[in-house]
Amino acid sequence: MAFFHRFRYALSMLTHARIWAALDALADRLGTSPSGLARMAGLDPTCFNKSKRTNRNGKPHWPSTESLARVLDVVGGDLSDLLSLSEPQNTAAPAPPPGTIPLIGLAQAGDAGFFDDAGYPIGGGWSDVPFPDIGDPSAYALEVAGDSMEPLYRAGDILIISPASSIRRGDRVVVKTAEGEILAKHLLRRTATHLELESLNPLYPKRTLDLRYVAWVARILWVSQ
Repeated sequence: MAFFHRFRYALSMLTHARIWAALDALADRLGTSPSGLARMAGLDPTCFNKSKRTNRNGKPHWPSTESLARVLDVVGGDLSDLLSLSEPQNTAAPAPPPGTIPLIGLAQAGDAGFFDDAGYPIGGGWSDVPFPDIGDPSAYALEVAGDSMEPLYRAGDILIISPASSIRRGDRVVVKTAEGEILAKHLLRRTATHLELESLNPLYPKRTLDLRYVAWVARILWVSQ
């Protein structure tokens, strides 16, 4: 019965203006922009822009169900929780205090002692960086160094990594090889034996890795630029 009431409540709020207002409110609560929220969910950074909310004829354009599902997957909760952010009594409420997640440099991440065999952060040597709760207590941050990920990510950017998140084709991922190399790439394809990866910087070639020599793969949820 509780589920039925929540479902009916969500349907009653399914208006074009309310959905977009809720996404704007969520982005603001997370301290980012609509494009930053899209990046956090692994989406095209322009998909939540205000210019995408109507078509050329001025008719309402709705966010896709996949984009909403990805946002909910990242932040936790359900559709009624998201839509409740657009309620007038909630818009002035202060954002919850941010938590912290562990941070190391991308170059350091290849060293021994920072991750377990599944790619979860362990041990000492981590700093802390403030970041809102994203529903994954194992999330951590990597600070970009060098130019191998330009123009998408630049030196000093902070990548938020979620080892517990599912990975799909097209996601941006961090890969650690058995030799300790750390790669940040687009996942083109994952087979039973190989990973096919595309470089974020077009000057760098694609990579195909034998899974026997891959220590772990984790999804990039968001970047702080």
